[in-house]
Amino acid sequence: MVYYALIHLIFLIWTVINSMFMPKLKQNVQLSNSVISLVSVLIPLRNEERNIKRLVKSLTSMTYQKVEVIFLDDQSTDNTYKLLMELTKEYKNFKVIKGAPLANGWVGKVHACKQLGEHAKGEYLLFLDADVEVCPTIIEKTISTMDVYDAGLLTGFPKFPSSTLLSKILVPMQHYIVFFHLPIFIANRTTIPSFTAAHGAFMCFRKEVYNKIGGHSSVAASIVEDVHLARHVKQKGYRVLLANLTEDVSCYMYETNKEVWNGFSKNIFVGLGRSIPLASTIIIFYSIFFVMPFIFAILGIITNELLYLLPYMIMLLHRAIVDWKTQQRNLQFLWMPVSAMVIIILLIYSAILSVQKKGYRWKGRSYT
Repeated sequence: MVYYALIHLIFLIWTVINSMFMPKLKQNVQLSNSVISLVSVLIPLRNEERNIKRLVKSLTSMTYQKVEVIFLDDQSTDNTYKLLMELTKEYKNFKVIKGAPLANGWVGKVHACKQLGEHAKGEYLLFLDADVEVCPTIIEKTISTMDVYDAGLLTGFPKFPSSTLLSKILVPMQHYIVFFHLPIFIANRTTIPSFTAAHGAFMCFRKEVYNKIGGHSSVAASIVEDVHLARHVKQKGYRVLLANLTEDVSCYMYETNKEVWNGFSKNIFVGLGRSIPLASTIIIFYSIFFVMPFIFAILGIITNELLYLLPYMIMLLHRAIVDWKTQQRNLQFLWMPVSAMVIIILLIYSAILSVQKKGYRWKGRSYT
């Protein structure tokens, strides 16, 4: 049990050191008017009426002077387009366009982003999801940080306010997985494609880089287009910077437990390259190191062997440190063993859907 606890301690130390190589956005930035570039903020929307007011309010609060904001209504069946037109009519630099019908061989969001890219005139292209909320100085901070690190693409995982039970269990694990599994120094300081992470809710490209990789057309059929775009950037020799955005960007990803389940089911196995061996390895690893400590803790309480509690306590501290760095709610780290079990179940379910070619459902569309 001592050696088992020692392994968990090594995991904790590794994560603390690893996290030091993920920068936050530059703060208190003021750009000279002589160096200001046009920035295109590009947002695809499909049935997003619940998020539009918060989104538009956030974007109209931005302080950057030279910006165009383009919304694309992707064949919505609710009041998305009507609300957009009403809320943006007073802003001359805001534009709403109707998306074309989904073309064969394309994923819906990718097809929408491709159209947005064609309309954009900026030297920087900032793709946002409709469920995000950004700080007023987000563009200044992003461009300044990209310049400091000479990045062709800046992306990162936002803060995730969680409302439903399943979102509290699963959504914050995105941060934990990146901080623990990804060698961030290699990801941020090299152009090795295999060491890459990205989050599609916030991706800011230099336009020249976006064009050189072929834009979203290069990932037309990808369900995890964010990671594939980032890899293409590295393959062209440009740096991708993964930043900690939790102080500046919030993402209200899912409103219901069903959305959480479908969203993670769509991404989790595909994100592993649909690799059965890799998925099996992760299932075994999470069972041994993130589910078993809880079982040992229960045994320790029953048998009064307090040493059995040590791995569990270190595991919770490990998760708590990540939650603190990413501004998650207090005590959400207590969900860690449950989160691990649900991820295992989801990974198995997602793999079965893929193998049986049943397809993944998202926003009324099916993808295989």
